[in-house]
Amino acid sequence: NLKIPVPPGFTISTEVCTYFMNTGKYPPGFKKQVTQALNHIEISINKKFGDNLNPLLLSVRSGARQSMPGMMETVLNIGLTKKTIVGLIKKTNNERFAYDSLRRLITMYADVVMEKANGLDCQIRNKLEKEFDKIKKKYHIKNDYDLTSKQLKSICENYEKIIQKQFKLSFPQNHKQQLWDSIEA
Repeated sequence: NLKIPVPPGFTISTEVCTYFMNTGKYPPGFKKQVTQALNHIEISINKKFGDNLNPLLLSVRSGARQSMPGMMETVLNIGLTKKTIVGLIKKTNNERFAYDSLRRLITMYADVVMEKANGLDCQIRNKLEKEFDKIKKKYHIKNDYDLTSKQLKSICENYEKIIQKQFKLSFPQNHKQQLWDSIEA
């Protein structure tokens, strides 16, 4: 009603969460429903999830019937990989934006999906933020937006090394794994 553009999306009901918590698996037909909803979004905005030329990026946001403390945070920019970032750079003509988006995805994914959802407390977000501050200090940068695309790309690469060392797992370069892991978290 306010004439503000709102990206399309879909909701996964709390009943799905309850089913998953009780059984450790998704309800019958759930994955098919998510795929259909995703296809609907792709058609409506003419982008494709995982596409190297015109990538659709997703966010997973948690919610509940009532406000609850300790809710998982949002994971933004799901679908950015070493392959899809090339398409995002070409589409936006903004390499800096693309690598800053990847940096944010890596941070949120490591924190929400790899650490908190697995019941760990390794302070990964703090470790990544220290790396971020180290690069800013190295180049005498005061404001985040003054980082260059080259510096942001380097930060992303360093983040991936920190994640590998911390979790003995690589940050996933598969867009579908990013999505399903985020939904499950």
